[in-house]
Amino acid sequence: MEIAAHRISGIKSDRLTLLAGLSLLIPPLCGMLYGLLTLADTAPAFYPAPMFVLLPSLLIGPAAVFVPMIAFCLWNRGIFNGAAKIPRRSYILLALLTVLSVPWFLNGWRDGIDLHGPHYYYFLSVINIHWLAIIWSLAVRSWKTEPSFRFNLLFHWLLFAWLAWYAFPFFGEVDL
Repeated sequence: MEIAAHRISGIKSDRLTLLAGLSLLIPPLCGMLYGLLTLADTAPAFYPAPMFVLLPSLLIGPAAVFVPMIAFCLWNRGIFNGAAKIPRRSYILLALLTVLSVPWFLNGWRDGIDLHGPHYYYFLSVINIHWLAIIWSLAVRSWKTEPSFRFNLLFHWLLFAWLAWYAFPFFGEVDL
């Protein structure tokens, strides 16, 4: 029974979790490689992180790409051991981020529309609403069903993917 809880389709939970964490690197690295992303787009929610004060400005964008993966791996280390239950702190984080995203979008309204046009602002707003609807539906479902490793991993991967890619978009100008 214990071995089954730590394996899914022949892959150990620690390896599957590590693959999930590493997959958070794919979109920003591809975007930076092909010039689709600016420094401010690489990890907007993590961009002003305190560790970046110590880095030269040329390294901030590349370093920011790794922060969501590291945060994903450190936030719920129990996933590496096949933990099935989503920790309470993850629900609190989701609630806090949801509440904080409202003033973020309201304060970015003018800059988002003035600098990037209404389509950009509305597109990001709709994308964020969809991400939140999906993540919240998983959170509600997890309260009502038997805990599972797969569900825990999916919930946390979606939470950190949303946080890294869409949660707090940059609405201002990029000064490089």
